[in-house]
Amino acid sequence: MDISQHIKLVEGETKALQSWATAVAESEDSYFHKAQQLVSQLGAHYREDGLTQLGFWTPELTAEVIQTEREIYLEVFTPLETIDFRAPQQTIPFRRDSIPLPQQGEFVWGVLSGLQPGTREQAGSFYWLRYYDNVQGVMHVIRDVFANSLPYGSFAPAELYDMEQLQQNRADRSYFQRTALPTALISRASLSEIVLPRVPAPVNILQIHVGTASAEGTFEGLTQIYRQISQKLANKEPLTPAQENYVGYDAIQLLPIEPTIEYRLDDGNEAHEFFAIAGDSELEPEKVSFNRPISITLRKPNTQNWGYDVPILGSTTTNPALLGSLRPDELVDFIATLHNFSQGPIQLIYDLVYGHADNQAVELINRQFFKGPNMYGQDLNHQLPIVRAILLEMQQRKLNTGADGIRIDGGQDFRFFNPLTGRIEQDDPYLLAMSDVVQEIDGYQRLLFTIFEDGRPWPEEGWEKKSTYRDLIALKPESYQWGPLIFAHNTPTLQGFWAQKWQRVCEVMFKGDRWITGCANHDTVRRGNQVALSEKIDWNLGETLPEVINNAYDNPATYLWVYGFSPGLPMDFLNALMRGSWGFFRNTDTRYGVKVVSEEAGFLDWQVTPELYEEPDAFPRLKALGFNKLEVLRQFVKALAVAIVETDYNLEKVAQICQYCLSDTPGVCEIEPLKNLNQADKPEFLALLDIPKLEAFAMAFMEDGYELCRVARYHSAIESGRSCFNLALRNYRHENPWLRENLGERDRFNSVRDEEKTIFYGMRTAPRRKPTDRDRRVVLVAHMGGKPAIAQLKDWLNLDLSQWQLAIASPDLKIDKTLENLPGMELKDGQGFLLEARRPTAK
Repeated sequence: MDISQHIKLVEGETKALQSWATAVAESEDSYFHKAQQLVSQLGAHYREDGLTQLGFWTPELTAEVIQTEREIYLEVFTPLETIDFRAPQQTIPFRRDSIPLPQQGEFVWGVLSGLQPGTREQAGSFYWLRYYDNVQGVMHVIRDVFANSLPYGSFAPAELYDMEQLQQNRADRSYFQRTALPTALISRASLSEIVLPRVPAPVNILQIHVGTASAEGTFEGLTQIYRQISQKLANKEPLTPAQENYVGYDAIQLLPIEPTIEYRLDDGNEAHEFFAIAGDSELEPEKVSFNRPISITLRKPNTQNWGYDVPILGSTTTNPALLGSLRPDELVDFIATLHNFSQGPIQLIYDLVYGHADNQAVELINRQFFKGPNMYGQDLNHQLPIVRAILLEMQQRKLNTGADGIRIDGGQDFRFFNPLTGRIEQDDPYLLAMSDVVQEIDGYQRLLFTIFEDGRPWPEEGWEKKSTYRDLIALKPESYQWGPLIFAHNTPTLQGFWAQKWQRVCEVMFKGDRWITGCANHDTVRRGNQVALSEKIDWNLGETLPEVINNAYDNPATYLWVYGFSPGLPMDFLNALMRGSWGFFRNTDTRYGVKVVSEEAGFLDWQVTPELYEEPDAFPRLKALGFNKLEVLRQFVKALAVAIVETDYNLEKVAQICQYCLSDTPGVCEIEPLKNLNQADKPEFLALLDIPKLEAFAMAFMEDGYELCRVARYHSAIESGRSCFNLALRNYRHENPWLRENLGERDRFNSVRDEEKTIFYGMRTAPRRKPTDRDRRVVLVAHMGGKPAIAQLKDWLNLDLSQWQLAIASPDLKIDKTLENLPGMELKDGQGFLLEARRPTAK
């Protein structure tokens, strides 16, 4: 690879860029409007003329103590050999260049020649800013928050990428031409003449965690699944039960796909770095070698996370652990596959996390991004004009990869102290601005479909009952919010759950047309794992805890109500559909790893059977530590949870308490889960338990648990009757879009609720859009929990069954076509059916 051409600063172009920035800064626009213009040029932009334009916001460089000449420079690493982006580990020679860049107030600008752009086929130059702190005697790095490619993680330098080529080569360009307005047309018209089209709401949504949604855990793996399904459907070939669970949706919502936190150690990270520069521990600038080959060890990122632990830096790009090829094109390939799906386009919805940042963000971006600590990490400083502008610009660049919609995580977290009122207030203008970020792809613009997750007045006590879940719908009627039954604390494994939620159920029926509805998502299934075994569990759902939780979140009666009768926009969770495991697992830290394990103790009760644990490829790391029996593992994890609470998460004391209980001295243990532990079953690993062993155990637990959540493990066990039923209901919703509307005056909805059972029943009539429309009516009966009961249709709805026909029934319910056996039929927990009014026979 020839890189003999030195990287150089292009003086004339750089001065022109600086002059533009000066003109913007000195204009009479508001601080925020000026910030918006300036941040549009931040980051690295590979231009058509072969030059690279760079901009950094660097408020940390304005202090006088570091305002000295030639100590701020761009450091560039260009590979001298071809990088194998699929190799787990490799050591590659790089050329290291340093180019001084001029500072202009809080910004550093530059236009350079000689940088190599990354493409699908080749690696680009890697870059970041460096400066030397004369006071502390420390070399610092400033990373590009707008990075387009971070193949080796957030702590590595960003990769320069040719984003224009990526967009020109995408396979779904015609899709955007059909759904958006040309930028050229917009620029020629006045603002009053143009109304940008907004992506219409889908009929239903499938929520997917990319890391567990395919055997590979990557976008490549997911793309392959959808390509195979698309081809099969085009050829009218039958799908497998597992494949049926991926389709019947016109939108997919991904859990966050931005880079997450990485594994860090307080005493050094060289063995864990994904981009490890040989001999790069020097503090003084004169000891750093430039303009000659250096060795860099590259490790393919292997971080595992549920997605919400974000450091904000790199939010414009994709978590490299989800990219098998480590190339940004991989995400675009997946999006294009959905947009070109043989049965019609499937929309893609991003889950955006801008309400908070993980504490690790403090190591990566400057402190002006933060207001202070919160329960998740750090509050972001949305009120600072330039931070506000940067976050919105980051969102736009992310959306320009091709999404159709956004789900805004934690809307209730966007709060600030208003000195004019003396109160903590919601930053609704920012949330609404997120909804109105314009997407521009290949010269076409549009607005995206928007979902808000917002549970205000959270964290006020009793927020779950107080929240209306409608604050943002009131401000933006075309938007949607997560409804009260899918937001959180959804535990249908408990006796009488649906009876207790009856008030919320009625709210869904009469005003839920703008709510995301359903039962299972990434948060609620995890809550199900945390249900204490002392609670009143609905054993009508199954004989074991895994059977109960699977039947609770993949429940035919619930699906009949949500898809066949309820207003709103239904959403399902892939892991629940597949009846696979799910939990919050991450292998990215030692500081809180043991605590997270303790919070997932219920996973072993609710998601793991002894038979599953004994499978050879299940829990290999924990078995290697000596945990050969599931019950021993359960007891130890529960003991950890008790010890962590008692010591307020003091790992040294946790180790001491557990060690004391694991000693051979009988009768000394005060931790209930370990009192009856058979000493013969005690893993040798637990002898002389200390903090390093606790951390090693936590890592093994996290990685084994994450692997167990890959849905491919459960494909062969999926019942065709169940997957076919679920798909039929999704198709029914598509065929009857009027069901998304609120109940009208002619509709009925009620329930039978007592200590033994809960049954929903009702009748809906389609609105008449024109005088010639005939009444379309549907009847629901769904046993939502408890003991068996008789379906008393005559008493409940006064039906003449000769005027009705069966639409859909739960898989194990045998109803004949004439409905003769329906009167007096016994319904069990989870069973139900939909009836349709017979249409007059044509004469």
